[in-house]
Amino acid sequence: MDRNGGGECIMKIASIDVGTNTMLLLIVEVDKNGIIQVLHDEQVIARLGKGVDSNQIINQETFLRAENFFQAYKQTCDLYAVDKIVAVGTSALRDAKNREEFCAYIQQKVGITIDVISGDEEAKWTYRGGISEFSGQSDKYSVIDIGGGSTEIIVGNEKEIVTKTSINIGSVRLTERILHQSPPEDSAIIEAHEFILSQMPKDQFKNMSPTMTIGVAGTLTTLASLHQHLQEYDPKKISGYQLTYENICEIFALLKDKNLEQLKLFPQISQGRADILLAGIMILMGFMEATQLTTITVSDRGLRYGIVYSEIEKIIY
Repeated sequence: MDRNGGGECIMKIASIDVGTNTMLLLIVEVDKNGIIQVLHDEQVIARLGKGVDSNQIINQETFLRAENFFQAYKQTCDLYAVDKIVAVGTSALRDAKNREEFCAYIQQKVGITIDVISGDEEAKWTYRGGISEFSGQSDKYSVIDIGGGSTEIIVGNEKEIVTKTSINIGSVRLTERILHQSPPEDSAIIEAHEFILSQMPKDQFKNMSPTMTIGVAGTLTTLASLHQHLQEYDPKKISGYQLTYENICEIFALLKDKNLEQLKLFPQISQGRADILLAGIMILMGFMEATQLTTITVSDRGLRYGIVYSEIEKIIY
């Protein structure tokens, strides 16, 4: 922590989003006015939620795998001389009966404290992160975050949230429940589609029109990469990219009959995402059908940015 010429405090904050499928690390330099610069941004497919939907337990193999990822993130934070590390756990940790044991294990082994946040808190800070790069572009926004264990749908403006909903379906959960095979059988696709639509809270969607609708997280960024045929991931080409419902349906049709090994050949599909991507796309398609949405704007941001903004508010107040 240091001070600039005007005497204002400048901090280096690391936020870790401990999701059901991915663990994301963001390191930024901030002051009371916001983010000054992004120093580091990465993600790994940790698959923390593997098996949690069926038995509500994080298994011991996952303990060890997660410890290794946390150790690597801690080393990166030390390299950047971070002032504060803020780690939050979402759907998988909310559902796991042994979450306290897991969090205590990581605290003991790595020295990082994980705050398991509620679905409402996750929705709030995902929204703040998702809209942060589109300030002034709309009077009203809606954000969808398709995670591994849950899906958050949030509507609001730049000052406040009007509605926030956390739905207990995500790409890992849906894959483990219904889309077991690769490629999935047509009957499984129909079953998954019907299940997704049954979970959509249609009565809450009346608040969404008109809004600028923003999609965050891996399903959306992968779709944007696929549609642009990007050979390497480029955040500048991802954030702000617009996808139509037809674009998404075309990509789904391209992928749905391919097996896991064929999906892994696409350079746009990151390692560890191939087996759950179809489920994520189906959740997005179901959401767009339920809301009669024709276009969605992709954001490379999300909860990890929202966590940083929550820390900035603590600096201010």
